[in-house]
Amino acid sequence: MNIAKIVREAREQTRLTALDFATGIFDDFIELHGDRSFRDDGAIIGGIGWLGDQAVTVVGIQKGKSLQDNLNRNFGQPHPEGYRKALRLMKQAEKFGRPVVTFINTAGAYPGVGAEERGQGEAIARNLFEMSDLKVPIIAIIIGEGGSGGALALAVADRVWMLENSIYAVLSPEGFASILWKDGTRAMEAAELMKITSHELLEMEVVDKVISERGLSAKELLARVKNELQTEIEQLKTIIVGETFGRALSTL
Repeated sequence: MNIAKIVREAREQTRLTALDFATGIFDDFIELHGDRSFRDDGAIIGGIGWLGDQAVTVVGIQKGKSLQDNLNRNFGQPHPEGYRKALRLMKQAEKFGRPVVTFINTAGAYPGVGAEERGQGEAIARNLFEMSDLKVPIIAIIIGEGGSGGALALAVADRVWMLENSIYAVLSPEGFASILWKDGTRAMEAAELMKITSHELLEMEVVDKVISERGLSAKELLARVKNELQTEIEQLKTIIVGETFGRALSTL
């Protein structure tokens, strides 16, 4: 296993983004905006789409495909209002009995002064708390980087999947190396120790499934993820998780 190659591929700017998955998998996807408190955060996308005859709430962390796009998206590092937007949409999904699918690709939550002043830690903690008791199925998919609490804030789910060439860790390899050895250049050595690849995490039962990317075009990968989601959501819908979801299912 070439850990450096996997890390590079997970961070590759040409990888499919959360918005690519949302529009490529779900029919009639409508993006919704804002946290109803401060502003809209471009690093978090969310909305409603159809998977067959099932309405689904989709939330994702969005990186850009160009420098300007990345500046607009804050390089996929959400502010607290982004996490609050995500929670608003997930609670709405619970109210109307819609399963939730999240797509995660971030080096971590934004650590700037303004984000801290607006309650970054509280916003992440609130998502963890609320998602752990959400009464609709949640499927989280790591599609690139899954870094630190910024990723975990959308990954408390009934099923956690990873694309084969993605990574998932408590912090970046560079951060780990800087803390452990005071030398960020030893990042790939750190990555070996951290066990951050999809197959390692599947073996340790941290994640539930690895979706192979080998030899697939973007269109084929989207089709594979769509098929996996349809199958899994149908299975999860048979599990009644509280009265809210049970009543909602009876109306579908």
